[in-house]
Amino acid sequence: MTISCLTAGYATNVPELPPTVKLKPISALPKNLAAGKQISLNGRILPAAWLVRSLSGGRKATYLSDGALRQLIGVDLLNTSNPNRQPIQWFSAVNQPLVVTTQLIEGNRYLDITRLSQIGGWQIQVNGNTLAITTPASKVLDLRQGQQPTGDRLVIDLDRPTPWQVKPGEIIQSASDPVDEPTPKSTTPPPREWLITLDGQVDPAIIQRYLPPAAGEVPQQLSPTPEPLIRKVEMVKDQTIIRLSVPFGQSLQVSTLNSPNRLTVDIRPDALVEKDIAWARGVRWRQKLVNLGEDKFPVVWLEVNPRLAGVKLRPIWVDQKTLTGTAPLIQTAQSYAAVAAINAGYFNRNNRLPLGAIRRDNQWISGPILNRGAIAWNNSGQFFFGRLTLAETINSNNNSLPVLFLNSGYVQSGIARYTPAWGATYTPLTDNETIIVVQKNQITNQIAGKKTGENPVTIPQDGYLLILRGNANTNAAQLPIGAKVSITSSITPTEFGRYPNIIGAGPLLVQNRQIVLDAKAEKFSDAFIAQKAVRSSICTTSTGILMISAVHNRAGGAGPTLAEQAQLMQAMGCVNALNLDGGSSTSLYLSGQLLDRPPSTAARVHNGIGIFLEGK
Repeated sequence: MTISCLTAGYATNVPELPPTVKLKPISALPKNLAAGKQISLNGRILPAAWLVRSLSGGRKATYLSDGALRQLIGVDLLNTSNPNRQPIQWFSAVNQPLVVTTQLIEGNRYLDITRLSQIGGWQIQVNGNTLAITTPASKVLDLRQGQQPTGDRLVIDLDRPTPWQVKPGEIIQSASDPVDEPTPKSTTPPPREWLITLDGQVDPAIIQRYLPPAAGEVPQQLSPTPEPLIRKVEMVKDQTIIRLSVPFGQSLQVSTLNSPNRLTVDIRPDALVEKDIAWARGVRWRQKLVNLGEDKFPVVWLEVNPRLAGVKLRPIWVDQKTLTGTAPLIQTAQSYAAVAAINAGYFNRNNRLPLGAIRRDNQWISGPILNRGAIAWNNSGQFFFGRLTLAETINSNNNSLPVLFLNSGYVQSGIARYTPAWGATYTPLTDNETIIVVQKNQITNQIAGKKTGENPVTIPQDGYLLILRGNANTNAAQLPIGAKVSITSSITPTEFGRYPNIIGAGPLLVQNRQIVLDAKAEKFSDAFIAQKAVRSSICTTSTGILMISAVHNRAGGAGPTLAEQAQLMQAMGCVNALNLDGGSSTSLYLSGQLLDRPPSTAARVHNGIGIFLEGK
């Protein structure tokens, strides 16, 4: 089996399922089915969705979500064209994979681990909401280091198969760096610590082999030496933890083998392993290194067929009662029971408010800003890409005033409008605002706002608030209490108005197969335009397939520029493509897991695009 750094299991920092997950209680499930959302793995309580079915003859079938199986056990999912039968590999012959059946229920895909548990000698027991899994005691027999053409290799010899996990740690600051001198600008970025954790005991002699120098002991060296691959080996609560030092621009590619049982860990710049998995009807998980000139970019993406019955896309955000808030995408997607999702629009990290278009079922949740790129779609699998503008006008007493922003955290001088979609109340975003209350198309009150963040005002359920900021305060006299008002609006381009769902981000990358990147026109800063960063995108192909993708750092270097991202999307067959919020926000979710990165490295985000398989 081979698992790259982007797809390996990460056992820690996996967030618990939020309380809004609609998982039926065991008492409400069919008599032959028990379910829960946590497991006890060798005594450690971990979040993981599971099912147990009672079969004829007293037999039982145990199912674990494929994300948990990968993240917590280290099982690899192999390529398949049949979503109902998933080949897996775990300390077994690569040419003889175990093929298991799948179940898709409420946003999770479950794999039948009954045969795997029998082969591994696992003991499984249902304890209320918890599935207790106990694996046989194992031992780490040896650690062997070597060199491959692509970099360092570590082989971990085991006496038997055992659960294992990988996760990134902190950036390593070298002890040889002078503390009183500034770091030279030309220095190579420091390495990162990675942790390999195995359920097994390790010989104390191996721990001694990698002990750091004793306190006060000065290593005999004339010049700084490279950080060793193995920094430390330790035992923590019956688990062996191996701490590695991984150079900047490189990552881990981990494989398991049998006869003898071992983990092989390769440190290399191109660690991503190609995958092509028909994950469910209408959803295909793919990943590979995409060449662009001399560079190789690891790309992980989902191909979704939106024309199939039951396949739906919807905008999702953290809390449907308010537009204030951020959360890990993995948590937001689970709260909606989405099978897949990708982070979407921009937001203000300080006040956690949206900075772009969100429209769902023909209702504006948040309006667009700055003529930025957006994607629109309907429930028939049709899409439209373009640069989006919403123009609203408030009409009163033969006066017409422009409304610049709708339910937006983007604050400028002018008039903004806030509807109940914003939340129950509006709290001033700037000093000295004039707040005009409109109910049933009539102005019922004018309120003088004072300090930012103080004195929230209730948003009427049968109306909205008009917020006058800066020079727009002078328009208050044209909007007196008692005046009748109406709102007119127009969307540019008009094609956007034909679609019930819209998400805005930007910049627009590809349109009609041609690169149309113009970040300046969408009011992005020069620093943003020049930045090399991890990025997420959404696009459509000539066959009508929707692709949601995450592009990470190129082999041995940094992430793509916007221009490179446009070229990558074009090279992957995108007819139309939109850049989404990127950097630490980039998150590609599938069934309780992030496919593109460890959950601990993903930032909290405001909104996303969810993929739903209705009737599943």
